[in-house]
Amino acid sequence: MKIAVVAANGRVGRLVVEEAVKRGEDVTAIVRGENKTCAQHVIQKDIMDLTTDDLKDFDVVVDAFGTWAPETLDQHSATIKHLVDILAGTDVRLLIVGGAGSLYMNPEHTVQLIDTPDFPDEFKPLASAQNVTLDFLRGVDDVEWTFVSPAADFQAEGDRTGDYILAGEEFTVNDKGESQISYADYAIAMVDEAERTGTPEAHIRERISVVGK
Repeated sequence: MKIAVVAANGRVGRLVVEEAVKRGEDVTAIVRGENKTCAQHVIQKDIMDLTTDDLKDFDVVVDAFGTWAPETLDQHSATIKHLVDILAGTDVRLLIVGGAGSLYMNPEHTVQLIDTPDFPDEFKPLASAQNVTLDFLRGVDDVEWTFVSPAADFQAEGDRTGDYILAGEEFTVNDKGESQISYADYAIAMVDEAERTGTPEAHIRERISVVGK
């Protein structure tokens, strides 16, 4: 399988690359500067400079772009719109590293995690920006996309256990009542989902979520 990872030098992107390479996949890192991953191939370009020709031969493109600075949060939706534009009408599947803030807290899907009293104020701008991205994707029908939300407690330094719970649109906890997952286990889930491409089990034009066991 040919997999491209956009923003591959980031913490999540590097782990996705590493996981895919370990499995023997043909991986290309898409980075703005020097490649810091173990990918076999590199495209050195800004996301907004990517073209259809750059991506059309991949089976899966993983978008691991992320930014926290308030003045750059609109780049979440801008970069996704660009990737959708250049992938429209192709057979390339787009997997997006999402956020937990948009997960629903009730079966009626009227309350999101970001709306709850305990949701940290410092994370609300980022969560709101990611919600805009997801809302946009829900209207896209000419790209096979999947928005993969991590658990609420997304642990950069967490252990790689190899176990996770694959869930859907609703906030999910493990047997301990925790909503947590390490970056490493999230990367496993992301590559698992990439490898489902072309099978009936693939989650196409959906938002899914993953929680550590």
